[in-house]
This record gives sequence, C-alpha cells and structure tokens, in this order.
Amino acid sequence: MRSISPATLSWLRAAVASDSSLASRPASRVAGLCVLSGNCHSSQTSTPLPFSRRRTFTTNLHNLREEPLKSHTHYHLFPQSLPSGPPPHGRFSVDLPSLRKEFLQLQARAHPDLHPAEDKNKAQALSARINEAYKTLQSPLLRAQYLLSLKGIDIHEDETAKVEDSELLLEVLDTRERIEDAEDEAELVEMKEENDARIQNSAKVLEAAFEKDDVELAKSEAVRLRYWVNIKESLDGWEKGKPIVLAH
Repeated sequence: MRSISPATLSWLRAAVASDSSLASRPASRVAGLCVLSGNCHSSQTSTPLPFSRRRTFTTNLHNLREEPLKSHTHYHLFPQSLPSGPPPHGRFSVDLPSLRKEFLQLQARAHPDLHPAEDKNKAQALSARINEAYKTLQSPLLRAQYLLSLKGIDIHEDETAKVEDSELLLEVLDTRERIEDAEDEAELVEMKEENDARIQNSAKVLEAAFEKDDVELAKSEAVRLRYWVNIKESLDGWEKGKPIVLAH
C-alpha cells in the first residue's frame, strides 16, 4: 500500500468529500404550506400529530393555510408510499416506484394552472416543497443527510464528521486515477460495478443504523457514502482525457 503524507491526507479528505451536485446541502427549513386537510394543527404548537391521525394531501387549496413546516417532515408529504414516517418507526429504504407514483399524483394536483389566481402562489410553494422532498427522499445520500439534519447534525459543518481511514482515502484516490487513465468506456464497466456495490453496502449500513437510532454510525456511514457518490458522478461524467476535478 502506498504511503500518504498528512498534508495529502488532509487535502484528499477535503477534496473527495466536498459537496457535489447530488450531495448538496440539505435544504433549510422554510415557511410553507400545511398539506393536511382538516387536521392541520396550530403553528403555536411544535408537537406533530401522530401518523395515524394525519390525512392525505388535499386538492382544495382553500383548506391549506400557511404555517412553518418545522413539525412536518418530507415523509409526511407521502403518506401512501411512506406510511410509517421516518426512521426508526419507518424504514430507511424507500420503494422508489411507489414514491415516484405518489410524487406525480401530488404534483398533478398541486399544479398552479389547476387553481384560481388567488391560490396560485400557494400552489407554487407547495409544488416546490413536494419537489424538494422527492429529490431528497429518492437519494440514499440526501435522505441520510436529511434524517441527520432532523437530529441537528449537519455533516457538512460537523468537524467530527470526517473520515480518518487512510486506506479508504487511498482507495478513493486510486479509483479516481483509474478513471482518468481509462481509454474508453469499456474500462469503466468494472469500476462502475464495484462502486455500485459500495453504494448498496452503505445503504444497508445506514438502514441498520437508523433502525437502531445509532446516530454516530449513521453519521460516519453518510460521510463514507458521500465519497462513493462522488466517484459515481466522476464515472458518469467520464470523457477521455478529461481530468477529474476535485472541487474544494
């Protein structure tokens, strides 16, 4: 195994784990719309309603009222495909076809053109909220980052959320060098299969971590998964002779 200097280790850690288009920061919680008909509770209370009492999305925007969504998670927007809510009560894994089906149904009902002029702004805000939730939940990495953010953990800012495993960092560096040295896409097939297996394994580790509410394990594995996602993006964006740019 190659040796690696402390300076190189620090640079590599910062470069490979840097934010990418997919591994973007979890969106901040913003004021939005209550998507529950009839059971919308007052913004003066921070206690969310039990899932059993939550009702499905309403098509009548007159029944929607603006309030902070601090008490509602992305999961509450998808009661059909995610009826148990977020972990540890619900599973970390997501049925993606079911999620997409419900997403399309929600977006069809929230389309601004289907509502009167006075409700268009509400419909647009709700549509954006649904888009944000769907984008987050369909990605294991963004989903993990979002679930950790609900516990007050931002792995982008948390100084303890770093990988100190030099073997892992060397593996990432070697993989990136192999991508740069590839002559054609055929040489990438094996690397894609290897990296897909890494991503799948990380998802399994995260499933177990969130099921047990093991925040430390979930945090460390989310950081590891971010490395594999960055590798995947490099593989998907490969062009012969194109250097792999490590954004800081």
